Order: sequence, then C-alpha cells, then structure tokens
Amino acid sequence: MRVFVTGATGFVGSAVVRELLGAGHEVVGLARSDEKAATLAATGAEVRRGTLQDIEGLRAAAAGADAVVHTAYIHDDFADLTAAAATDRAAIAALGEALEGKPFVVTAATGPVAPGRVATEEDVADPDFPRSQSEAAALAFAERGVRVSVLRLPHSVHGEGDRHGFVPALIRLAREKGVSAYPGDGAGRWAAVHRLDAARAYRLAVEAGLSGVRLHAVGDEGAPLRVLAEVIGRHLGVPVESAAPDHFGWLAHFAALDSPASSELTRKWLGWVPEGAGLVADLEAGHYFVE
Repeated sequence: MRVFVTGATGFVGSAVVRELLGAGHEVVGLARSDEKAATLAATGAEVRRGTLQDIEGLRAAAAGADAVVHTAYIHDDFADLTAAAATDRAAIAALGEALEGKPFVVTAATGPVAPGRVATEEDVADPDFPRSQSEAAALAFAERGVRVSVLRLPHSVHGEGDRHGFVPALIRLAREKGVSAYPGDGAGRWAAVHRLDAARAYRLAVEAGLSGVRLHAVGDEGAPLRVLAEVIGRHLGVPVESAAPDHFGWLAHFAALDSPASSELTRKWLGWVPEGAGLVADLEAGHYFVE
C-alpha cells in the first residue's frame, strides 16, 4: 500500500515510517522543514512538504494514498490544549474526506478515557477533554465508508531518543529541583508502550483496515508514579518524595492522573504482541539519563 503518514519525523511517526517500509509498503511522509524533509528522505520515504494547517495539502495527499496514518499533533508543551485539539480535528476532517473505502488510523490517548480504573478499547473517551474530541471526529467517518480506527497511545511511549515525552519531563524536573517527586502517595499509574511496539501496532492497524474501532497500543498496563520517581531518583542521586501539584508545573494534570489501560482486545483483533522492554526496565537501562 501507499501510506501517507503525518508526523512522519516525530518520535512515534518516524518509527511508524520505518515499520511500514520494512513491511514492504510505500510511504509518503509529511515534513514541515528542509531539515525534517532530509531526515525523512534518508529513510527511503517520499517527502511531502506541508503542515497540519495546510488543509488542501492534507486532502490532496490523502486522495493520492491507499491509507493514512495520522500521528502528528501540535503539543507546544501542552500550553494550549484547546487550540491544539481544534487543529487536530480540522486535519482529521480534511484527511477523512478523501478516504472513502480506505484505512485511516488516527492517534488518540488512553489517559483521559477512564481515570481511576483500567481503560479498555470499549470505553468512550471523556468528551470534555480536548484531545478526546478527535476520537469522535475520526470515528464519525466510519458512517461515510472510511475504514477508520482510533489508536490510543498511553501516557508514556518510551525508548531511546525519547526527549519530549512525560518521562523526560519528570527527569528534567528532578534535575532542576533536586528532588524526584511523585504526587500524593504515588499510587497513580501510567500505562506505557515501547516505541517500536507502538509502531508495529500502527502497521497492523493499517493492514487490518478495521472500521469504527478503538485500539490500545499498551504494553504496560500501569506503572506507579512512585516507582518511576524512585528509579529516576536513584539514577540522578536525588531524594525521592511526595510533592504538591504546583511542584509539577504544566505536568501537574498528567502527573495526577491514575490512568492504567488494557490492550486485551487490540491483541486479539490485530494479533499484536508487545516485545520491547517495559517502562521501568527501559528507565533502568540508563539511556534516559545521558545528557
């Protein structure tokens, strides 16, 4: 298949590109700068210059593809969740309009789905959380003949090269403040998946072409925040302790979430089996602490 990938040079998207190419698919990746275009071209993928705000360009790219994987998202350190979600919904609409009868895999998140209990693929995400609205926007295309699936990623998609996720943010915070902190009693859990396992889930989702389903790329059902803080503290040589929400700054909302998630149905539907290291083992490997 000829697959158009947004976010093709990102931490997750670049792994998806390599996974698709390795399976024999042709890949066209979206790149917004000369530097990113060169990086993408070096993988053997075709480059399409543009951004998520280029609605006509997205529509044209989708029309020329056999399938689309949408991994791009404007995070900006989560400074404006509402604006980022609005951009995402507009991009989903543009892509979906050109994909009747074709696979369309849209990225979402497990975090806001069912805080306080193990989220499953059958759970509908909280519609009041901005990014969750992308799920509804995407799944609506199933009624228009698009083979659309929503692939939810957990709080941590980890692996070598992770520099902008929640775990690196916790590590930076521990370095800056001299303490590795966890909220409350630290019992809150973050689901996680290795980056390469996530990439394989995207590829399998494209090939399966399921319609109207939610998928979970989850390897670890839930790693307790206190355990993560203890590993970080040990590697940095700083104390580990509970901290008030204001300690975490912009990360406070996410640090406070107890958001474990299951991938039982995804494993059944796609035949997907996570093979990479778990989050704690990946932290213990040490590469997260190399400056």
